Amino acid sequence: MNREAPALKVEKLRKTYSNGLLALAGVSLEIQAGRFFGLLGPNGAGKTTLINSIVSLARPDSGKVEVFGRDSFEEFREARRMIGVSPQEMNLDKFLTAEEVLLYHAGYYGVEKGKARERADEVLERFGLMGKRRDRVNTLSGGMKRRVMFARALMHDPKVLFLDEPTAGVDVELRYSLWAYIRELNHAGLTILLTTHYLEEAEELCEEIALINDGKIATQDTSAGLKTKYGAGNIEEVYLKVMGHVAGR
Repeated sequence: MNREAPALKVEKLRKTYSNGLLALAGVSLEIQAGRFFGLLGPNGAGKTTLINSIVSLARPDSGKVEVFGRDSFEEFREARRMIGVSPQEMNLDKFLTAEEVLLYHAGYYGVEKGKARERADEVLERFGLMGKRRDRVNTLSGGMKRRVMFARALMHDPKVLFLDEPTAGVDVELRYSLWAYIRELNHAGLTILLTTHYLEEAEELCEEIALINDGKIATQDTSAGLKTKYGAGNIEEVYLKVMGHVAGR
């Protein structure tokens, strides 16, 4: 890992789906190590396609992605190992227990068994899942499943964490507890990229924010910088002004 390089560098990423939809129209983005970065935009703006392209779940038509200097396509294994992802869509194996989900994930990334069990105990405890560790995923509530996905993303000790709508469908109490833990992770040096529809969540957590629409970055700055630039009192006002401007062009 090149510690001098940005945690994430995206250059001119383009992606058109087979139905002709232009999902990414030359997106460029750079996130420095240790930053808490927010990516905001309406449904269909390109957020999930961007994340999927970075983690090689979608193959872009052109452009380049580097994770701490590692080419995400040419050095796939090295780059992917540095990334943890908690996706928006539930993708847990319903026949596994919560603990098995975590251990299988760690095994996939080559984490030694003893270390994996230690790590599983740690994240199960952190996410309040100890009492559910031997319960099958299909018996868990939506909020519990969301916790398991979050815990799974951390099992291989990633350097960059992608959170795609991590608090969607969870209750307020769990949302605030997740916020506290996310902050702890960031303060410990983990680089975090968050997508969320909760604009107050982005304002509360993110140092830097980019707004994406129609596959393009519409604006990017620190939270304070965006509010100053657009004469706004909060990020919601920034969002409405930027998206209104984009829609009205």
